[in-house]
Amino acid sequence: MNAGFGLKHRVVFITGANRGIGRVIAETLLDYGVEKVYLAVRDLSSVDDFEMRYADRVTPIFLDLNQPNSIYAAAANAQDVDVVINNAGILNKAAILDSAAIESLQNEFDINVFGLLRMAQAFAPLLKNNGGGAFVQLNSIASLRCVPAFATYAASKAAAYSLTQAIRHELGQQGTVVLSVHPGPVDTDMAKSIGVSDAEPPSVVAQAIIKALELGEPHVFPDSRAQQIGREYKHFAKQVVE
Repeated sequence: MNAGFGLKHRVVFITGANRGIGRVIAETLLDYGVEKVYLAVRDLSSVDDFEMRYADRVTPIFLDLNQPNSIYAAAANAQDVDVVINNAGILNKAAILDSAAIESLQNEFDINVFGLLRMAQAFAPLLKNNGGGAFVQLNSIASLRCVPAFATYAASKAAAYSLTQAIRHELGQQGTVVLSVHPGPVDTDMAKSIGVSDAEPPSVVAQAIIKALELGEPHVFPDSRAQQIGREYKHFAKQVVE
């Protein structure tokens, strides 16, 4: 287990901060007491309300995980960051024998896997220069157990989780805390688009991230469904992964 990492008075960079889990994480952290949040989004106008509510405590910044240059440009314009929360991702509903499965897999790997790798490469030097900080990756319980109806998504999240383990090893050497977040179904537009109607609110993810960082946990399973899997996975994670 790592030493605890507090979020108060930190400068936080959140991808996909305009909707779903990312938006609630941003709101929760601002209310919790972080100093500033970079709202990394594809459409800057989608976070206008944040600027009205939080004034100079938020900085909208363009970022598209499918556009590598935008990731490095965002890092160059956010030199004071000491916490990165890579929340943005996509989910395509594609089973393995669907005609669109290969295209779906390529699309999800571009965002969920290559996007993560580029985020780590772009922001690791900033975190190091700013004292280590923290890197938080939103993975999924699907990274541990494939859901056949969303097989390509699960494969991309499994790959992202594998990369997260490597990121923890590499960034740990520079004093950066790395947290892998594994939610189950959460009540967002993404969940509704695949027919999930009884999910828990995104606030459980935001609060779980705060608590896990403070406790120095390398993994967190925020909601009740995720916790069921987390309890089974805990021994393996501690004995093998961690």
